[in-house]
Amino acid sequence: MQRILLRDNKIDQNREHFWVIGLANNNRILFIELISLGTVNATLVEPMEVFSFALQKRAVKIILCHNHPSGELKPSEADKDISDRLIQVGIIVDTEVVDHLIISEKSYLSFGDIGLLDELKKSTKYVPKYVLEQRLKKEATEIAKRSEKIEIAKAFKRSGLDNELIAKNTGLTIEEVKKLRVKRS
Repeated sequence: MQRILLRDNKIDQNREHFWVIGLANNNRILFIELISLGTVNATLVEPMEVFSFALQKRAVKIILCHNHPSGELKPSEADKDISDRLIQVGIIVDTEVVDHLIISEKSYLSFGDIGLLDELKKSTKYVPKYVLEQRLKKEATEIAKRSEKIEIAKAFKRSGLDNELIAKNTGLTIEEVKKLRVKRS
């Protein structure tokens, strides 16, 4: 694939190029599109340009790819930032960003391989405020349910029920029930 992507470098080898690679469910490549032709050390990438191809061609996943004419494969802060932004847009339009590759004539770096993609997927920088609020409400509800289960388990334990029965009726594990400390009345 590197050879296919670097064919565009023949146009202008000293400029950054940014491609999007669209994938089907079975990871078959649907398309490879040059999105942007930039300067020596940067390229402008707009989410609309990236995802318009993916949506039109019915891609369910995409791989982001750009070159560094310098040959340096280390991701810049701008590389990380655009990846973060595109990951969040992908979530909204239901088209997963599965990797971001930085390529040179001799080698490549995969954000997925070095763990950077997973790190960026946890970022909340570009997550819409309403989504963050929904996540917080869901977490608060789950914490409240768990606290309620623990209090019920403690009450059962005080009344003398055995750990297995408590676990079965509260959804806690037997180990969790055993660790509960209660004051007998």
